[in-house]
Amino acid sequence: MPAEKRQGAKETRGDKKEGIYELLLYVTGQTPNSTRAITNLKTICETHLKGRYELTVVDIYQQPALAKGAQIIATPTLIKKLPPPLRRIVGDLSNTERVLYGLDLRPKK
Repeated sequence: MPAEKRQGAKETRGDKKEGIYELLLYVTGQTPNSTRAITNLKTICETHLKGRYELTVVDIYQQPALAKGAQIIATPTLIKKLPPPLRRIVGDLSNTERVLYGLDLRPKK
């Protein structure tokens, strides 16, 4: 993903309506863990939330104040703002079941 797209850029899938998941993913540049987290999260969202999510990727190297304001102490960190409750998931998001649990979704069988 180009650097300018990662600096707090929003990716919206679907119309503004009830049931939209608002997600913030904090990463540190183009490190392997950050790149893996972005890829894993996009795959999860397209599989389980297609048309119902808004994803903002924040590169804390580019926007350190946003990380401080969100009290980010490790990256990558995913924050689910909506729907409540607010949740934080730290790591490269490779454990799909754990991410789905954190997003209050059940894995499709």
